Amino acid sequence: MPTFDPCRTARKLAYNNALANHRLHDACRRLMPGEFEAVRASFFPSIKATLNHSLTVDWFYVDALEGGTLGPSAWDIEEPFDDIATLATEQAKVDRRLVALCEAATPEKLASVTEIHRTERIQRERMEDVLNHLFQHQTHHRGQVHAMLAGTSVRPPQLDEFIVADDSRFRSGDIAALGWSEDDLMR
Repeated sequence: MPTFDPCRTARKLAYNNALANHRLHDACRRLMPGEFEAVRASFFPSIKATLNHSLTVDWFYVDALEGGTLGPSAWDIEEPFDDIATLATEQAKVDRRLVALCEAATPEKLASVTEIHRTERIQRERMEDVLNHLFQHQTHHRGQVHAMLAGTSVRPPQLDEFIVADDSRFRSGDIAALGWSEDDLMR
């Protein structure tokens, strides 16, 4: 019987995160003028604000996971990007960093302490706990954008069919667009 492999789980979640972001941003690229920034009912007041928040928080945590000291300056500009094309490009960059970080993970590394630079202190957490928090944060806000898309001209995309082998038929185009293979995702 196979044993649980936390490194495999981290890798799969990082790929899932990037795939879901890719698909969600692709849908947002098809919005009509004004829909991206339109005020909507959600935690953040627009699709634009929510996706910018997700990106800046990713910058913050991925930098910390990489051993950096970016800290709260990650969100010095609350909404750094006004258009989905640039925002999606920047999100894809940080998603690739997160995939690379998880590809290189070992059980020892996942159990190691990550230093997160806060305004007046250093927060110390296990790497695996920071990763779990980051994946949950992304899922939470993608869900909000997904719901907001329902009030636009664009149908919300399917976001939850990436993690199991049987769903490969639904993701082949996304995987090709990202330059991955099924082997990358399923090993």
